[in-house]
Amino acid sequence: MPDFFTWNSLSTSGGVLLATTMVTQLFKGTALFARIPTRIFSYFVALIVLVCHLFAAGAFAWSGLALCFLNAVLVSLAANGAYDGIASKKKI
Repeated sequence: MPDFFTWNSLSTSGGVLLATTMVTQLFKGTALFARIPTRIFSYFVALIVLVCHLFAAGAFAWSGLALCFLNAVLVSLAANGAYDGIASKKKI
């Protein structure tokens, strides 16, 4: 059986973007997270994925943690933009 996600795939921008998009879309409508704005929720999902990758890769450092906060912004905005682009019904 192929591995869908590995820690190596989550080390790429595409991997963390896909994971953030999928987890956000799965949980954003549930009762526990329904009151949290989707953009804020996706930021925390991206942050958790990035920090977990740091620990799993054995690369945890305070400087890397600081970058996770900034990278989570980029990943969250990209995930939200990708979903909005796919979900919109506008015709070009």
